[in-house]
Amino acid sequence: MSQRVRTAVFPVAGLGTRFLPATKAMPKEMLTVVDRPLIQYAVDEAREAGVEHFVFVTGRNKSVIEDHFDRQFELETTLESRGKLEALKELQRDLPSAGHTSFTRQQEPLGLGHAVWCARDIVGDKPFALLLPDMLFKGEPGVLKQMIDTYEETGGNVVAVEEVPESEISSYGVIARGGGPDRGFEITGMVEKPKREDAPSNLIISGRYILQPEIFSLLADQPRGAGGEIQLTDAMQTLMTRQRFTGVKYQGQSFDCGSKTGFLTANVVYALDRDDIRPGFLRELRKLDLEDRL
Repeated sequence: MSQRVRTAVFPVAGLGTRFLPATKAMPKEMLTVVDRPLIQYAVDEAREAGVEHFVFVTGRNKSVIEDHFDRQFELETTLESRGKLEALKELQRDLPSAGHTSFTRQQEPLGLGHAVWCARDIVGDKPFALLLPDMLFKGEPGVLKQMIDTYEETGGNVVAVEEVPESEISSYGVIARGGGPDRGFEITGMVEKPKREDAPSNLIISGRYILQPEIFSLLADQPRGAGGEIQLTDAMQTLMTRQRFTGVKYQGQSFDCGSKTGFLTANVVYALDRDDIRPGFLRELRKLDLEDRL
């Protein structure tokens, strides 16, 4: 029987240069889709999947993320005194339980693999989930819950994947698909940002992982790869020779909120899905006469 996944790691040390100047003083993970920060969506997804311990790998100027997941007594007192009890309940509901968050620093920008390695002492010798907050997923159940359901059957390591057009393949890590159903097939290989003609499929790694703790020892000795960074994909390729990797072609919609286009698209889709926002938002969109701009 597989060990239960109780811990999730969130790499949040990136500089967010694609969103400057907005991210000059504010972490990109705190950019909001409608009225919730990106990092909150990722934490909500992990909580739905049964995660109990949330590990944030931070960098400089990221203290606001820690503050976000802490109580703000003055704000709570003000909301209560003004009778804004629904807003107060929402704030309290979003908070992880006391002692269930941990923060560690990635002191150098050495890539995703290095960020994961920085969480090694907190995670210990247990399997863990890895969620990249830039990737926002809309699905029921959430993508990590879909992966957990598969993990409980297969064990090993699990990676969420999705199909992309061939023209986009060279921007992502791509997997080679073995046998099995969409919700649990064997991954037989992976390559980081291949040329279109060299790609083993059009299935890309989508920013959600369940990994076994043996990945940490591999990352400790992993040479720098593409971009002079320690690449998680390189370490996973080595681990694949020793352990099973399972792919989950998840049900849902993804938004790459590390890009401006993906971020703006997510805001539109999430706004239209809100009963309290949709009617007024649609009225304003119609006023813009968008057909002349398309």
